[in-house]
Amino acid sequence: MTKRQLVEVVARKAHFTTKATREVIDVFLDEIGRALSKGEKRIVLSSFGVFRVGWVEGKTVKIPNTEKIVTIKRHRIPKFSPGERFRKQVSK
Repeated sequence: MTKRQLVEVVARKAHFTTKATREVIDVFLDEIGRALSKGEKRIVLSSFGVFRVGWVEGKTVKIPNTEKIVTIKRHRIPKFSPGERFRKQVSK
C-alpha cells in the first residue's frame, strides 16, 4: 500500500476530503519525526506501538567495489516496536 492509497482509504472511511486527510497524515508523521529528533525518548500509541530512537555504534567498513576503508560514526536511527493488538492483527 502506498501513502496515496492509505490517504484514499482513510478519507473514504472517515468521510473527509482527500486533501484534509493527506494533510493530517503528513502532520502526524512529521510530528513523530520532529519529537524524536528533538530528544523525545519514546512516542507511545496505545495498542499500535512505540516509536523510539536507537543508536548504531560507529564502525569501520570496507567498500567492496573500491576496497576503500570508511569510518561510520555512531548515529541515531528510528525504531518501531508494534503493540500487542497490532501484532496480533498482522499475524492473522
